Amino acid sequence: MPASPITLLLIDDHFVVRSGLVASLELEDDLKVVGEADRGEDAAKLFAKKKPDIVLMDLQLPGISGIEATAALIREHPTARVLIFSTFARDEEIHAALKAGALGYLQKSSSRDDLLAAIRTVAQGERSLPADIAQRLKDRLAEPEITPREREILTLITQGNANKEIAATLGIGEDTVKQHVSRILMKLKVNDRAQATAEAIRRGLVQV
Repeated sequence: MPASPITLLLIDDHFVVRSGLVASLELEDDLKVVGEADRGEDAAKLFAKKKPDIVLMDLQLPGISGIEATAALIREHPTARVLIFSTFARDEEIHAALKAGALGYLQKSSSRDDLLAAIRTVAQGERSLPADIAQRLKDRLAEPEITPREREILTLITQGNANKEIAATLGIGEDTVKQHVSRILMKLKVNDRAQATAEAIRRGLVQV
């Protein structure tokens, strides 16, 4: 008796992308798409109805993001297996998605074979990440964490605010801001505010 196919739920706001995925994935005897949605808010409800083995989740969605949708889905259905399939994500976003409960990440520019391999790996409950991203995330975890306050200050730095302006905005002393800035530069391994801005944007620590 043949094994049951791996069932998938697609969450992506582009109809053409979803249609192409359905057509491509269902060429495989062991894969079957059982549901589609274009908003992250629908993920948990559809998961409860369709009970798929895998949720293929985009990150850039109208309404809540793929990260927020993943977190909400895992809260309601802790055994859900999510594979992030997105056009582009910075390291911080990939880290946040994995922290939210996703088991894997793959860029949409990846080959069909890579996608099939990732789906089958995640279906086994195993993590699936491209080797280069896995190494970058491993390196990131070895670095000191940027705190929420430091992230606030980084955002204000990227907006061109001086220490005095940051102090006034956050209601803290200018000396305290200077201390935070020094720690930020150290944690990001950069020498000045311009480099800190570039590195923060590269990592996805601030939204621009």
